[in-house]
Amino acid sequence: MSRQSSSMQSPYSYSHQHQLSRSAYPTFISLQETIKLQLTWASRGVLEAFRWDVVVKTATSDREIRSNILKSLLLNSLSLTSIYAFDLLLQPLVHNHPSWLHRNVGWFYRVLWLFPVVGVSYYLNSSWCNLIAKRSFVLQHGNRAAHQQPVTYHGMLTMLATSAYRAVMILTSVIVSLALGSIPFVGSWISFAFMCWVNAYYCFEFVWVARNSSLAQRVRYLEERWAYYFAFGFPSAVICTCGSGLANAAFFALMFPAFIIMAMHARPVPQDPYNPAPSTESTNTVRFPSPLIPIRMPVFTIVIWLNDLIVRVLSVGGSAGVRHRRTTSDTTEQAEEGTGVELRNISRTVRGPPPAVQARSLGDRLPK
Repeated sequence: MSRQSSSMQSPYSYSHQHQLSRSAYPTFISLQETIKLQLTWASRGVLEAFRWDVVVKTATSDREIRSNILKSLLLNSLSLTSIYAFDLLLQPLVHNHPSWLHRNVGWFYRVLWLFPVVGVSYYLNSSWCNLIAKRSFVLQHGNRAAHQQPVTYHGMLTMLATSAYRAVMILTSVIVSLALGSIPFVGSWISFAFMCWVNAYYCFEFVWVARNSSLAQRVRYLEERWAYYFAFGFPSAVICTCGSGLANAAFFALMFPAFIIMAMHARPVPQDPYNPAPSTESTNTVRFPSPLIPIRMPVFTIVIWLNDLIVRVLSVGGSAGVRHRRTTSDTTEQAEEGTGVELRNISRTVRGPPPAVQARSLGDRLPK
Protein backbone atom coordinates (compact mmCIF):
# COMPACT_ATOMS: atom_id res chain seq x y z
CA MET A 1 0.00 0.00 0.00
CA SER A 2 2.77 2.37 0.90
CA ARG A 3 4.54 1.34 -2.23
CA GLN A 4 1.48 2.29 -4.30
CA SER A 5 1.05 5.67 -2.58
CA SER A 6 4.68 6.56 -3.14
CA SER A 7 4.38 5.62 -6.78
CA MET A 8 1.28 7.78 -7.12
CA GLN A 9 3.02 10.79 -5.50
CA SER A 10 6.25 10.48 -7.41
CA PRO A 11 5.02 12.29 -10.59
CA TYR A 12 3.94 15.30 -8.53
CA SER A 13 7.17 15.39 -6.56
CA TYR A 14 9.15 15.02 -9.79
CA SER A 15 7.23 17.90 -11.35
CA HIS A 16 7.85 20.05 -8.29
CA GLN A 17 11.56 19.25 -8.29
CA HIS A 18 11.71 19.91 -12.02
CA GLN A 19 10.18 23.36 -11.53
CA LEU A 20 12.63 24.14 -8.75
CA SER A 21 15.59 23.03 -10.87
CA ARG A 22 14.34 25.01 -13.83
CA SER A 23 13.89 28.16 -11.75
CA ALA A 24 17.40 27.75 -10.35
CA TYR A 25 18.93 27.47 -13.81
CA PRO A 26 20.39 30.83 -14.97
CA THR A 27 18.66 32.80 -17.69
CA PHE A 28 20.80 34.04 -20.57
CA ILE A 29 20.30 36.77 -23.14
CA SER A 30 20.54 35.68 -26.74
CA LEU A 31 23.82 36.04 -28.62
CA GLN A 32 22.36 38.64 -30.99
CA GLU A 33 21.04 40.78 -28.15
CA THR A 34 24.35 40.50 -26.27
CA ILE A 35 26.29 41.67 -29.35
CA LYS A 36 23.86 44.54 -29.76
CA LEU A 37 24.37 45.56 -26.13
CA GLN A 38 28.16 45.44 -26.48
CA LEU A 39 28.01 47.62 -29.59
CA THR A 40 25.73 50.06 -27.76
CA TRP A 41 28.18 50.33 -24.88
CA ALA A 42 31.09 50.77 -27.31
CA SER A 43 29.28 53.58 -29.13
CA ARG A 44 28.68 55.24 -25.76
CA GLY A 45 32.42 55.06 -25.04
CA VAL A 46 33.32 56.66 -28.37
CA LEU A 47 30.82 59.47 -27.88
CA GLU A 48 32.08 60.24 -24.38
CA ALA A 49 35.68 60.27 -25.68
CA PHE A 50 34.72 63.12 -28.02
CA ARG A 51 33.10 65.41 -25.45
CA TRP A 52 35.28 68.37 -26.35
CA ASP A 53 32.43 70.67 -25.38
CA VAL A 54 32.87 69.51 -21.79
CA VAL A 55 36.63 70.15 -21.98
CA VAL A 56 36.18 73.68 -23.33
CA LYS A 57 33.47 74.49 -20.81
CA THR A 58 35.52 73.18 -17.87
CA ALA A 59 38.73 74.91 -18.97
CA THR A 60 37.08 78.27 -19.58
CA SER A 61 35.10 78.22 -16.35
CA ASP A 62 37.97 77.50 -13.94
CA ARG A 63 41.25 79.40 -13.77
CA GLU A 64 43.25 76.65 -12.06
CA ILE A 65 42.34 74.03 -14.66
CA ARG A 66 42.98 76.43 -17.50
CA SER A 67 46.40 77.35 -16.12
CA ASN A 68 47.52 73.72 -15.72
CA ILE A 69 46.26 72.80 -19.19
CA LEU A 70 48.24 75.66 -20.74
CA LYS A 71 51.40 74.66 -18.87
CA SER A 72 51.00 71.06 -19.99
CA LEU A 73 50.37 72.22 -23.55
CA LEU A 74 53.52 74.36 -23.64
CA LEU A 75 55.75 71.71 -22.07
CA ASN A 76 54.58 68.90 -24.33
CA SER A 77 54.89 71.17 -27.34
CA LEU A 78 58.52 71.68 -26.34
CA SER A 79 58.99 67.91 -26.14
CA LEU A 80 57.48 67.38 -29.58
CA THR A 81 59.57 70.20 -31.04
CA SER A 82 62.72 68.68 -29.56
CA ILE A 83 61.87 65.24 -30.93
CA TYR A 84 61.09 66.38 -34.46
CA ALA A 85 63.93 68.91 -34.52
CA PHE A 86 66.34 65.99 -34.45
CA ASP A 87 64.35 63.72 -36.78
CA LEU A 88 63.74 66.36 -39.44
CA LEU A 89 66.77 68.66 -39.13
CA LEU A 90 69.78 67.15 -37.36
CA GLN A 91 69.49 63.55 -38.47
CA PRO A 92 69.57 64.30 -42.25
CA LEU A 93 72.58 66.61 -41.79
CA VAL A 94 74.78 64.12 -39.95
CA HIS A 95 73.59 60.97 -41.70
CA ASN A 96 76.56 58.98 -43.12
CA HIS A 97 79.00 61.74 -42.15
CA PRO A 98 82.63 60.53 -41.96
CA SER A 99 83.39 62.35 -38.72
CA TRP A 100 82.88 60.34 -35.51
CA LEU A 101 81.50 63.41 -33.71
CA HIS A 102 78.92 64.06 -36.41
CA ARG A 103 77.88 60.41 -36.53
CA ASN A 104 77.22 60.36 -32.78
CA VAL A 105 75.63 63.78 -32.44
CA GLY A 106 72.25 62.06 -32.22
CA TRP A 107 73.38 60.08 -29.20
CA PHE A 108 74.63 63.24 -27.44
CA TYR A 109 71.44 65.07 -28.35
CA ARG A 110 69.26 62.37 -26.83
CA VAL A 111 71.27 61.94 -23.65
CA LEU A 112 72.00 65.61 -22.94
CA TRP A 113 68.71 67.16 -24.05
CA LEU A 114 65.88 64.91 -25.26
CA PHE A 115 65.78 62.34 -22.45
CA PRO A 116 66.01 64.99 -19.68
CA VAL A 117 63.25 67.02 -21.32
CA VAL A 118 61.00 63.96 -21.63
CA GLY A 119 61.74 62.91 -18.04
CA VAL A 120 60.94 66.35 -16.64
CA SER A 121 57.84 66.47 -18.83
CA TYR A 122 56.63 63.15 -17.40
CA TYR A 123 57.10 64.33 -13.82
CA LEU A 124 55.50 67.75 -14.32
CA ASN A 125 52.66 66.32 -16.42
CA SER A 126 51.82 63.86 -13.66
CA SER A 127 51.64 66.70 -11.14
CA TRP A 128 49.57 68.99 -13.37
CA CYS A 129 47.20 66.22 -14.48
CA ASN A 130 46.69 65.27 -10.84
CA LEU A 131 45.73 68.87 -10.04
CA ILE A 132 43.42 69.01 -13.06
CA ALA A 133 41.74 65.78 -12.03
CA LYS A 134 41.25 66.85 -8.41
CA ARG A 135 39.87 70.22 -9.39
CA SER A 136 37.53 68.70 -12.00
CA PHE A 137 36.31 66.20 -9.43
CA VAL A 138 35.62 68.98 -6.93
CA LEU A 139 33.73 71.04 -9.51
CA GLN A 140 31.57 68.07 -10.42
CA HIS A 141 31.03 66.31 -7.09
CA GLY A 142 31.92 68.88 -4.45
CA ASN A 143 34.39 68.48 -1.60
CA ARG A 144 32.98 65.24 -0.24
CA ALA A 145 35.74 63.05 -1.70
CA ALA A 146 38.45 65.61 -2.21
CA HIS A 147 39.59 66.01 1.38
CA GLN A 148 43.35 66.25 1.56
CA GLN A 149 45.28 64.15 4.04
CA PRO A 150 47.78 65.95 6.25
CA VAL A 151 51.29 65.87 4.84
CA THR A 152 53.41 63.68 7.10
CA TYR A 153 56.69 61.85 6.73
CA HIS A 154 54.87 58.57 6.18
CA GLY A 155 52.54 60.30 3.72
CA MET A 156 55.51 61.51 1.68
CA LEU A 157 56.89 57.96 1.58
CA THR A 158 53.48 56.69 0.48
CA MET A 159 53.36 59.26 -2.33
CA LEU A 160 56.86 58.23 -3.39
CA ALA A 161 55.91 54.54 -3.44
CA THR A 162 52.71 55.31 -5.36
CA SER A 163 54.61 57.26 -8.02
CA ALA A 164 57.19 54.48 -8.31
CA TYR A 165 54.46 51.86 -8.63
CA ARG A 166 52.70 53.88 -11.32
CA ALA A 167 55.96 54.14 -13.28
CA VAL A 168 56.43 50.37 -12.96
CA MET A 169 52.91 49.73 -14.25
CA ILE A 170 53.47 52.05 -17.22
CA LEU A 171 56.74 50.25 -17.98
CA THR A 172 55.15 46.80 -17.79
CA SER A 173 52.26 47.96 -20.00
CA VAL A 174 54.74 49.15 -22.63
CA ILE A 175 56.64 45.86 -22.42
CA VAL A 176 53.45 43.84 -22.84
CA SER A 177 52.39 46.04 -25.76
CA LEU A 178 55.73 45.52 -27.53
CA ALA A 179 55.56 41.78 -26.85
CA LEU A 180 52.05 41.57 -28.29
CA GLY A 181 53.16 43.57 -31.31
CA SER A 182 55.81 40.96 -32.11
CA ILE A 183 53.18 38.25 -32.70
CA PRO A 184 53.13 37.39 -36.43
CA PHE A 185 50.25 38.65 -38.59
CA VAL A 186 47.85 39.80 -35.81
CA GLY A 187 50.35 41.26 -33.36
CA SER A 188 49.91 44.89 -34.36
CA TRP A 189 46.13 44.68 -34.04
CA ILE A 190 46.28 42.98 -30.64
CA SER A 191 48.83 45.52 -29.42
CA PHE A 192 46.61 48.38 -30.59
CA ALA A 193 43.57 46.93 -28.80
CA PHE A 194 45.62 46.50 -25.64
CA MET A 195 46.77 50.13 -25.79
CA CYS A 196 43.13 51.24 -26.09
CA TRP A 197 42.40 49.64 -22.72
CA VAL A 198 45.65 50.91 -21.19
CA ASN A 199 44.94 54.50 -22.26
CA ALA A 200 41.38 54.27 -20.95
CA TYR A 201 42.67 52.94 -17.62
CA TYR A 202 44.99 55.90 -17.10
CA CYS A 203 42.30 58.37 -18.15
CA PHE A 204 39.94 56.99 -15.48
CA GLU A 205 42.61 56.26 -12.89
CA PHE A 206 42.22 59.67 -11.27
CA VAL A 207 38.47 59.10 -10.85
CA TRP A 208 39.03 55.75 -9.16
CA VAL A 209 41.81 57.08 -6.93
CA ALA A 210 39.56 59.94 -5.83
CA ARG A 211 37.02 57.30 -4.74
CA ASN A 212 39.68 55.35 -2.81
CA SER A 213 39.30 52.28 -5.04
CA SER A 214 41.95 49.59 -4.78
CA LEU A 215 43.91 48.26 -7.74
CA ALA A 216 41.84 45.07 -7.89
CA GLN A 217 38.61 47.08 -7.95
CA ARG A 218 39.86 49.37 -10.73
CA VAL A 219 41.03 46.51 -12.93
CA ARG A 220 37.86 44.49 -12.35
CA TYR A 221 35.64 47.48 -13.10
CA LEU A 222 37.38 48.07 -16.43
CA GLU A 223 37.56 44.42 -17.45
CA GLU A 224 33.84 43.92 -16.81
CA ARG A 225 33.05 46.88 -19.09
CA TRP A 226 35.65 46.08 -21.71
CA ALA A 227 33.59 47.21 -24.71
CA TYR A 228 32.99 50.69 -23.30
CA TYR A 229 36.59 51.25 -22.21
CA PHE A 230 37.99 49.89 -25.47
CA ALA A 231 35.95 52.46 -27.36
CA PHE A 232 36.82 55.26 -24.93
CA GLY A 233 40.54 54.58 -25.34
CA PHE A 234 40.32 54.18 -29.11
CA PRO A 235 40.79 57.90 -30.04
CA SER A 236 43.82 58.32 -27.78
CA ALA A 237 45.34 55.09 -29.09
CA VAL A 238 44.94 56.40 -32.65
CA ILE A 239 46.72 59.59 -31.60
CA CYS A 240 49.57 57.49 -30.22
CA THR A 241 50.13 56.00 -33.68
CA CYS A 242 50.76 59.38 -35.32
CA GLY A 243 54.49 59.32 -34.59
CA SER A 244 57.07 56.84 -33.41
CA GLY A 245 58.72 56.12 -30.09
CA LEU A 246 58.90 59.16 -27.83
CA ALA A 247 56.72 61.19 -30.18
CA ASN A 248 53.75 58.90 -29.47
CA ALA A 249 54.19 59.38 -25.73
CA ALA A 250 54.41 63.15 -26.22
CA PHE A 251 51.25 63.17 -28.34
CA PHE A 252 49.38 61.24 -25.67
CA ALA A 253 50.66 63.55 -22.91
CA LEU A 254 49.54 66.51 -24.98
CA MET A 255 45.94 65.26 -25.07
CA PHE A 256 45.92 63.58 -21.65
CA PRO A 257 44.44 66.51 -19.64
CA ALA A 258 41.48 66.70 -22.03
CA PHE A 259 40.76 62.98 -21.72
CA ILE A 260 40.96 63.23 -17.93
CA ILE A 261 38.24 65.87 -17.95
CA MET A 262 36.13 63.73 -20.29
CA ALA A 263 36.59 60.74 -17.98
CA MET A 264 35.43 62.82 -15.01
CA HIS A 265 32.11 63.49 -16.78
CA ALA A 266 31.75 60.02 -18.33
CA ARG A 267 29.24 57.40 -17.21
CA PRO A 268 30.62 53.95 -18.02
CA VAL A 269 28.12 51.27 -18.98
CA PRO A 270 26.70 48.80 -18.17
CA GLN A 271 25.73 49.54 -14.61
CA ASP A 272 25.55 45.81 -13.81
CA PRO A 273 27.55 43.71 -16.31
CA TYR A 274 26.05 40.47 -14.93
CA ASN A 275 22.48 41.67 -15.45
CA PRO A 276 22.72 44.23 -18.27
CA ALA A 277 19.11 43.82 -19.42
CA PRO A 278 16.96 43.21 -16.31
CA SER A 279 13.72 41.33 -16.77
CA THR A 280 10.57 43.44 -16.95
CA GLU A 281 8.63 40.77 -15.10
CA SER A 282 7.83 41.00 -11.41
CA THR A 283 10.06 37.98 -10.69
CA ASN A 284 13.22 40.12 -11.00
CA THR A 285 14.98 37.35 -12.90
CA VAL A 286 18.68 37.91 -13.48
CA ARG A 287 19.46 37.68 -17.19
CA PHE A 288 23.12 36.99 -17.83
CA PRO A 289 24.78 37.88 -21.13
CA SER A 290 25.30 35.12 -23.64
CA PRO A 291 28.01 32.68 -22.45
CA LEU A 292 29.58 32.92 -25.91
CA ILE A 293 30.73 36.47 -25.13
CA PRO A 294 32.81 36.96 -21.96
CA ILE A 295 31.49 39.25 -19.26
CA ARG A 296 35.00 40.01 -18.03
CA MET A 297 37.94 40.37 -20.41
CA PRO A 298 41.24 39.62 -18.59
CA VAL A 299 43.07 42.55 -20.16
CA PHE A 300 45.58 43.28 -17.39
CA THR A 301 46.36 39.74 -16.26
CA ILE A 302 49.91 39.75 -17.65
CA VAL A 303 50.55 43.33 -16.49
CA ILE A 304 49.46 42.55 -12.93
CA TRP A 305 51.56 39.39 -12.93
CA LEU A 306 54.63 41.36 -14.02
CA ASN A 307 53.93 44.06 -11.44
CA ASP A 308 53.60 41.42 -8.74
CA LEU A 309 56.86 39.82 -9.82
CA ILE A 310 58.76 43.13 -9.81
CA VAL A 311 57.39 44.21 -6.46
CA ARG A 312 58.18 40.82 -4.91
CA VAL A 313 61.77 41.15 -6.10
CA LEU A 314 61.98 44.64 -4.61
CA SER A 315 60.32 43.45 -1.39
CA VAL A 316 62.69 40.56 -0.65
CA GLY A 317 63.88 42.19 2.55
CA GLY A 318 60.42 43.12 3.77
CA SER A 319 58.71 39.84 2.89
CA ALA A 320 61.36 37.44 4.21
CA GLY A 321 59.34 36.70 7.32
CA VAL A 322 55.99 36.40 5.58
CA ARG A 323 54.99 32.75 5.47
CA HIS A 324 51.40 32.93 4.27
CA ARG A 325 50.59 32.86 0.58
CA ARG A 326 49.30 36.10 -0.88
CA THR A 327 46.70 36.40 -3.56
CA THR A 328 47.46 37.78 -7.01
CA SER A 329 48.08 41.55 -7.05
CA ASP A 330 47.99 41.76 -3.23
CA THR A 331 51.69 42.64 -3.20
CA THR A 332 51.28 45.28 -5.89
CA GLU A 333 48.32 46.84 -4.07
CA GLN A 334 50.45 47.17 -0.94
CA ALA A 335 53.28 48.68 -2.97
CA GLU A 336 50.92 51.16 -4.57
CA GLU A 337 49.72 52.26 -1.14
CA GLY A 338 53.25 52.54 0.21
CA THR A 339 53.38 49.45 2.43
CA GLY A 340 54.57 46.68 0.11
CA VAL A 341 58.07 47.90 -0.76
CA GLU A 342 60.24 48.46 2.26
CA LEU A 343 62.72 51.29 1.83
CA ARG A 344 65.51 50.02 4.04
CA ASN A 345 67.25 53.19 5.12
CA ILE A 346 64.30 55.55 4.76
CA SER A 347 61.25 53.87 6.17
CA ARG A 348 62.84 51.55 8.73
CA THR A 349 61.38 53.60 11.58
CA VAL A 350 58.09 54.33 9.89
CA ARG A 351 55.89 51.28 9.39
CA GLY A 352 52.23 51.58 8.48
CA PRO A 353 49.59 48.88 8.92
CA PRO A 354 48.82 46.84 5.81
CA PRO A 355 45.84 48.19 3.86
CA ALA A 356 42.58 46.36 4.28
CA VAL A 357 41.32 44.67 1.16
CA GLN A 358 37.91 46.13 0.50
CA ALA A 359 35.21 43.66 -0.44
CA ARG A 360 32.68 46.02 -1.90
CA SER A 361 32.38 46.25 -5.64
CA LEU A 362 33.56 49.42 -7.29
CA GLY A 363 30.31 49.66 -9.16
CA ASP A 364 28.46 50.47 -5.94
CA ARG A 365 30.77 53.39 -5.29
CA LEU A 366 30.54 55.15 -8.62
CA PRO A 367 27.75 57.59 -9.39
CA LYS A 368 24.73 56.04 -11.08
